[in-house]
Amino acid sequence: MNVLRQRYKENPQCFRSERMCFLDHNFTQSWREQYLFFKASSSDHNGLGKMLPSGAASLYDGSMPSFCQSNKKWGEDIDDIYAPLNLDNKHWVAIWISIPKRHIVVWDSIPSTTIPERWDEIMEPFLEMVPYLIVECGDQMHGLERYTYERLLKDVPTANNGDCGVYAAKYIECHALGVPFSPKDFARSNAKTMRDTMALVIWTELVDQHLKDNEDG
Repeated sequence: MNVLRQRYKENPQCFRSERMCFLDHNFTQSWREQYLFFKASSSDHNGLGKMLPSGAASLYDGSMPSFCQSNKKWGEDIDDIYAPLNLDNKHWVAIWISIPKRHIVVWDSIPSTTIPERWDEIMEPFLEMVPYLIVECGDQMHGLERYTYERLLKDVPTANNGDCGVYAAKYIECHALGVPFSPKDFARSNAKTMRDTMALVIWTELVDQHLKDNEDG
């Protein structure tokens, strides 16, 4: 995700829009973990003032991560948010949050990993807290109504067990570039090549990445 952040900052014209941002797994993990605190906290007469996840405001205004700040605000400057989501330390999926559509799309490379009945609970933190954060940070016109979501399965290439993380990252990259999910490119036999290429890109494009991560704790 940091590769995409850096590429987007340097060459936004190569992507399908100049109104998007890329978040990492810390966003999805912390928001799911802290959702119960949000639900349990009290609000004021306007429905605001609830406890949001740590660092939420910094994500909203693009001041995080510090090494690749966009300084763009969700809704005002950002329409599309991409992030990977890990389930039970076993499976990766990708999510695309469309702020104008108030809708979230989930791309899942191994649909059988999770039973359909779990998805309402998995997605609830994002359906509730994304619009809440936007309103809390100043866009009163956005409204607090929860978002909708769909787990898109049609025309989404499937992966072998163990390759879900690679596929989730590539779903995000392709969609952000406006490139379709080609069954040929996403063939399971190409998974090792995809993984090796991704490792090489991270190694060559993110010099001293460990130092950058440490800047934000």
